[in-house]
Amino acid sequence: MRLDKYLWAVRLYKTRSIAADACANGRVKLMADGRELKPSHDVKVGERYGLNLDGLHKEVEVLSLPPNRVGAPLVQGFMIDRTPEEEYERIRMARQYVFEKRDRGVGRPTKRERREIEEFKYK
Repeated sequence: MRLDKYLWAVRLYKTRSIAADACANGRVKLMADGRELKPSHDVKVGERYGLNLDGLHKEVEVLSLPPNRVGAPLVQGFMIDRTPEEEYERIRMARQYVFEKRDRGVGRPTKRERREIEEFKYK
């Protein structure tokens, strides 16, 4: 099974084209050696992948290959989420301090503010 199809089938990405774009842009890596993967990579049982989902660095392990897109309750049979709890805590903290919400009339963030926001969210 292709990697982009697998990521879509286990509901990590909403559409297959978004999953393919994520692979093509280097946001999906093989955890064993840190290699960036192409959308056409053949998924194998036991492989671990690192994904960057909007600032969340998620790690998943393949348990089995789904025949097609599966419902949310069935995803647990096809992958294990190996993401450290600290990563989820970092995202919860980031949501507490909502930098992207601006008071009415303040305008767009400056270049410096935008860089600070991106550094906090994605690093």
